[in-house]
This record gives sequence, C-alpha cells and structure tokens, in this order.
Amino acid sequence: MKHFIFLKSYLGMKTASIFFLICLPISGFTQNNYTVTSFLTEGMKAPNTHYIGEAWLNTVLQADGEINYNITKATFRANSTLDWHKHGTPQVLIILEGEGYYQERGKNPVLLKKGDVLKCNKDTEHWHTSSKEIAVTYLAIYGGTQPTVWTEKLTQEYYDSVAEKLKSEKR
Repeated sequence: MKHFIFLKSYLGMKTASIFFLICLPISGFTQNNYTVTSFLTEGMKAPNTHYIGEAWLNTVLQADGEINYNITKATFRANSTLDWHKHGTPQVLIILEGEGYYQERGKNPVLLKKGDVLKCNKDTEHWHTSSKEIAVTYLAIYGGTQPTVWTEKLTQEYYDSVAEKLKSEKR
C-alpha cells in the first residue's frame, strides 16, 4: 500500500508537471503584453498656453528608449491660432480632417487640406493651425528628445490677415 501511495503521488506530480510544461508556453500567447493606443480618440483638451481657441491633444506614441520620435494627434477648432515655434528635429504633419494654415518664417502661408503631408525641417520657425472657418485634425511626427521652442505669439490680427489672403487664393 505504501508503494501505491508513492506511485499515485509521483504520477500526480508528473501529470501536473507535464500539464504545466504544456500550458506555460500557451499562456504566454494569451497574456496582453502590448501597448495599444488609438489616434481616433480626441485626447485631452490642451491648456491655452501657446494658442488662442480650442485644441485637443492625443499622445498616440511617445518616444522611449527604443523609439526616438513622438506621434501626436492635434485637433484645433475653427478660428484657432498656434504660436510661432520650432523643433530640434524635423516635423511631419499629416492632415487627417478639415483644413488648416501653415507658414514658415519668411515664406508665404499655405492652406493644408485632408490628405496633405508636409515636412518642416529641423530648427525652422513656423506655425500651423486650423483655418478660419474649418477645424483641422492632424498627426504630428517629431523627434522626442528635445522640447518645442516657442518663439513668438501669433496675434489674432495676423491670423485674420492670413485667413483673408488664403481665402482669395483657395485652391
């Protein structure tokens, strides 16, 4: 009887061990080790620090030890301004919805529409935001190691003059 109890105990441990060894790799596949974000959410309302109007920001992807760039979704309501600024890395803007204005220092402003992709070079002073009548939503892709440098306030009067100019040139 003693040998039977030992054998029963041994087989129970062996069966449990085999079950454990089979299930361990499978359990690894079922664990959620992914970080999933969405650019479809509006994000958080941004504080009115460097713009006038209403804006929402959604940090879709933030730079870390493996990825050295950020992706931010920005939504600006119509008739919002964004101050002049520059980045220590190039920036790419992908217009997802609506239309907006973009201008680099010393160049004419342009109207950007859904589907447009624009690259702004490193250390180029610029501004970008919604058009006067239509909101804009875009993805901004930029380096993650250096903060944005805000250079000058964009006045409502200047923004209004750009809106008038681009309205007459609308493509």
